[in-house]
Amino acid sequence: MDKKMTVNEKEYEIHRLLGKGKGGYSYLASDGMQRYVLKQIHHEPCDYYQFGNKIEAEINDYDRLRKIGIKMPVMIDVDRPKERILKEYIDGDTICELILQDRMKSTYMDQLRDMCRLLYAAHTNIDYFPTNFVVQDDELYYIDFECNAYMDEWNFENWGIRYWSKTPEFLQYMKERD
Repeated sequence: MDKKMTVNEKEYEIHRLLGKGKGGYSYLASDGMQRYVLKQIHHEPCDYYQFGNKIEAEINDYDRLRKIGIKMPVMIDVDRPKERILKEYIDGDTICELILQDRMKSTYMDQLRDMCRLLYAAHTNIDYFPTNFVVQDDELYYIDFECNAYMDEWNFENWGIRYWSKTPEFLQYMKERD
């Protein structure tokens, strides 16, 4: 891992890997004054998801979710040639971590259901996996930008809820992750 990466010629120090998703690697980065998430798009195969132009999809999905009113980090900058995105860092625990530590609160589920009302009215689904949500000061944020056309099969009630508590699906994921 590089210790420094640039976004449109501005240099950022890389502190650690935050996570790897279907579309990229997300790093905690700083410019010496502020912390950010720097996402580097990757082109590794994903057998259950088809991609087009990933960087354009991220930009378009961000715009779509912003217009819907989903609480998420601000996209600060995009370096198209290097396929890098700089976004606001939301400091907090993921829903995944809160489930593991038995610190889930009903208010987080209430906030997610509020998001779902907005999303469903806009005929949109997001990736409801609990690693894609961070809680900061008891506020729930969707930290991914991925969204898709609404399908019942992939809504929260039919898919996402399987991973928002210590269900067999969630425990299996945790076992395979380790």
